Amino acid sequence: MRRCYFDHVATNPLHPEVLEAMMPYFKDNFGNPLSVYDLGMMARDAIEKARQQVADLVHAKPPTVVFTSSGAEANNFALRGIAFAMQNKGNHVIVSKVEHHSILNAARFLEKSGFVVTYLPVDKNGIVDPDTVKKSINKETILISVTHASSEIGTIEPIREIAGIAKAQGIVLHADGVATCGNIPVDVKELGVDLLSMAAHQFYGPKGAGVLYVREGLRIAPLIYGGIQEGGRRAGTENVPAIVGMGKAAEIAAREMPARMEHCRQLRDALIGGVLKTPNVYLTGHHELRLPHHASFVVEFIEGEAMLLMLSVKGILSASGSACSSRALKSSPVLLSLGIPSALAQGSIVFSLGMDNSMDDINYFLEEFPQVVKKLRDMSPFAKGWGSGGEGDQCYTGG
Repeated sequence: MRRCYFDHVATNPLHPEVLEAMMPYFKDNFGNPLSVYDLGMMARDAIEKARQQVADLVHAKPPTVVFTSSGAEANNFALRGIAFAMQNKGNHVIVSKVEHHSILNAARFLEKSGFVVTYLPVDKNGIVDPDTVKKSINKETILISVTHASSEIGTIEPIREIAGIAKAQGIVLHADGVATCGNIPVDVKELGVDLLSMAAHQFYGPKGAGVLYVREGLRIAPLIYGGIQEGGRRAGTENVPAIVGMGKAAEIAAREMPARMEHCRQLRDALIGGVLKTPNVYLTGHHELRLPHHASFVVEFIEGEAMLLMLSVKGILSASGSACSSRALKSSPVLLSLGIPSALAQGSIVFSLGMDNSMDDINYFLEEFPQVVKKLRDMSPFAKGWGSGGEGDQCYTGG
């Protein structure tokens, strides 16, 4: 059976060069980086090489790169680390409504810990208005966190403008760059961020490796206590193979990024154009300001999970909502924040493309997708009378 993997925002296959770079650190070079003998020094040198490779990807200095176990840990580290480090200066934190669960749930934890959190609204395309950010700031504001791009709707946010506002007020700015780093050009100086989260598996590196960029001189409280690793900012024996893999993946991403972006953009545009020929299907997120490998939709009258199952039978693998929420069987808060009705938000489907995809994959999918939608609508009680001028023709017109 043909297999089309369209879920690269969930994870990517490991690049062969990355696997090759990692292998020695599973077996022969197994030392603890804190050990003073040769095995330890080899591991420590490998980590520092990876730190340089990741720093180069985002145009940062190596000491600002703090390795974590994931993008979710990096996000928690950013919010909780800054909030508790700066609680003597204020107790107000600002996040957007289109953040990943690792941001939103960390923000709710901060609320339970005595902090005040403002959740910024977005427009129908998922854009955070910098003016709204500015109006939300008060004398107690210590941290703003806005995603660089949403993995659920693909929209790229105006981080530079938000950074200018934050800097003028002396407020720390964090951006969740998990969906962008390694996929589009990211320069921490140009963006003006104080903190930036990354995850290796988003750019053909291993799972279990992430990074939080922390601007030089910025004080942050550790999330994990216990040892002196990562300059005392993240305790625990380092996952050397995963860190080495992340470094190699970052090096390759920097080298291959223009070709990857162009390849995926062509496939994405063909996929979007083809999908929107099916009636009552709506693109979510911004039409132009979106990730080059990302296409997301809501489909009227049917549920996303049903589409996923029927497409998977055809060998087409995709997602509904974010990878961290698709099993929750409830409307995505990100889609609801765009003003999409709850019933329609249940019909979410997300396609994210990679270098392993081809135009033949897109053409095959575009043959199968309308048939899947028709079959599910024929079975759906919500679609009764649709297309015949009946009650079912009262359709969503936004997006």
